[in-house]
Amino acid sequence: MRTNHLSRNLSTTRNIGILAHVDAGKTTITERILFRTGATYKQGEVHDGTTVTDFDAQERQRGITIFAAAVSCTWDEHRINLIDTPGHVDFSAEVERSLRVLDGAVAVFDGVAGVEPQSESVWRQADQHRVPRIAFVNKLDRAGADLDAAVASIRTRLRVTPLVVQLPIGAEDGFTGVVDLVTRRAYTWVDGAIVEVDVPDPAEAARRRRLLEETVAELHAGALEEFVADDALKDATLRDALRELTGTGAGVVVLCGSAYKNRGIEPLLDAVVAYLPSPLDVAPVDPQRPATPDAPFAGLVFKVQAATTGRLTYVRVYSGTIAKGATVLDTGTGRTERISRILHVQADRHTELDDASAGDIVAVVGVKHARVGSTLCAPDAPLVLEAATTAEPVVSVAVEARVATDTDRLAAALARLVEEDPSLRVRSDPETGQTVLSGLGELHLEVAVEKLRQTGGLSVNVGRPQVSYRETVVAGVSGLLYRHVKQDGGAGQYAHVLIDVTPSQEPFGFDSAVVGGRVPKEYVRAVEAGCRDALLEGPLGGHPVTGVHVTLVDGQTHAKDSSELAFRTAGRLALQQALRQSTMAVLEPVAEVTVTAPDDTVGAVLGDLAARRGRVTDSTSRGGTAVVTATVPLAELFGYATRLRSRTQGRGTFTTRPAGYQPAPGGTSGGTA
Repeated sequence: MRTNHLSRNLSTTRNIGILAHVDAGKTTITERILFRTGATYKQGEVHDGTTVTDFDAQERQRGITIFAAAVSCTWDEHRINLIDTPGHVDFSAEVERSLRVLDGAVAVFDGVAGVEPQSESVWRQADQHRVPRIAFVNKLDRAGADLDAAVASIRTRLRVTPLVVQLPIGAEDGFTGVVDLVTRRAYTWVDGAIVEVDVPDPAEAARRRRLLEETVAELHAGALEEFVADDALKDATLRDALRELTGTGAGVVVLCGSAYKNRGIEPLLDAVVAYLPSPLDVAPVDPQRPATPDAPFAGLVFKVQAATTGRLTYVRVYSGTIAKGATVLDTGTGRTERISRILHVQADRHTELDDASAGDIVAVVGVKHARVGSTLCAPDAPLVLEAATTAEPVVSVAVEARVATDTDRLAAALARLVEEDPSLRVRSDPETGQTVLSGLGELHLEVAVEKLRQTGGLSVNVGRPQVSYRETVVAGVSGLLYRHVKQDGGAGQYAHVLIDVTPSQEPFGFDSAVVGGRVPKEYVRAVEAGCRDALLEGPLGGHPVTGVHVTLVDGQTHAKDSSELAFRTAGRLALQQALRQSTMAVLEPVAEVTVTAPDDTVGAVLGDLAARRGRVTDSTSRGGTAVVTATVPLAELFGYATRLRSRTQGRGTFTTRPAGYQPAPGGTSGGTA
């Protein structure tokens, strides 16, 4: 089937994502949305492996979302392009890339646990990309679910003002519906169908509505004016103020329900339409590129996938229109590419399109060289869009083909993996000659290796996981002079640099204190580039260097033999020598671990964390269950899942999230000449 286009009415388009901690119910919500909007005719279930967005074999086997999946549906004459994102910390880079192309998001929270560690992490990611959000407190049918407690955790942990627009009807297994505080109507669900009923407790609903109005009036000038004049807010005023507060991030609208029980989905869709922005409501990517179909074409690549239909390049179109057969420019590589096909993506199903325009999220075929983060644009109107940042890997494994004749196939398969997931890195260990695959965690690497086996048809041996260490400057050196002079018969190289090296809170800093033009600006930039080259391997163990600031104090040039290459080489060798003379320390990655276990097993859990060099930062108890938060070196967490199950008779669970780096024991070394 071929469609002429997706949508030409940008005001009724919503590009949103579903964000949450693992197991909060993101994929179930997505399935219910697709079913309620008529995009599917049968509800998929995560536990049955029948969901639309978790279509990959590993996702269905593990019961978690691993790869961001795009789907579309229609609600109230609005087109909703939705991306279901992973919740596990190991796949946070997939979330980052999705957030870069979204206009809004629904943050999902567990009604029992409230804000969990990864919920907080993805919230901060959305903050960085300035993505407006509404919140959905899910699983209110579970024992121990408490909307007010979940809202309190949103307020304290996320440091935002929650604007609660719904009141639950019933609690735990008696949860049957919601009261809409904006429209003052109540709804229950009978056999999955929404039914309007009388508000069960009008006095409580009025009290909650009053609290909502007061909070909105405190945050919104227009609402405050009406509130002071009339001592109340009209429904339309309240709705408009909620939309504006959502757009600015001054407040977050909070809804509730139980996706698994089909309760709360229709009001959630209404809220997406009412409160989240359209492509026209967000700032254009460039003043010369408005989000209109007739502007010059510009789009950002946010996902690359190998598929049976060919290499799929997922693009968010920000301006203009792209047609099948058109030629586009990749401003990162300077290459022009021809679009052979344009596909509307519904998870793993594709429909051909003749064109796509501003606001659309599509996959294109024919683009062979663009990578994640590439900007595709009209050749006569070049533009570079900001790409999402890529997290640095913290865990590595050695991989090799079991059959020597498969070595080349393995190299090609690894290259495809890195192309699809830039948070994976592949390198060759210079000492052992092994191929090393690095990623964001054990599960991240397990999934990558399994993909090699499933899609590449390869049999591989995998080494034990190893963490990725860093080196940093504890005490630097001043006035280090490095003279780079090379004369071998041809054009010579001449560069003298004088540098100071100091510790820094930033990964790397550089500035120049050179006066009188003794080192031209282009040579200063070359020195900085050389210093960045030197950060790849530190003097203690060859680990990457972080936390260093370099000041170029002085330098000397030669009329004939100085060049950018000479000064780049001088910068690299000067910093390498300075690091050898500095006091350096090895840093190891640490993780914040949140363990949930029965109260009677807390002693065993704490003892095991202490044995793993863990430092407990918080411990709470609720309803016979303890929640312990600790900071633990990542190297000590390999195999922790099995150990925790044995310590808690199989009843304990844990989650992790990156917590930066800390000095490794015995990892400091004084400077050497």
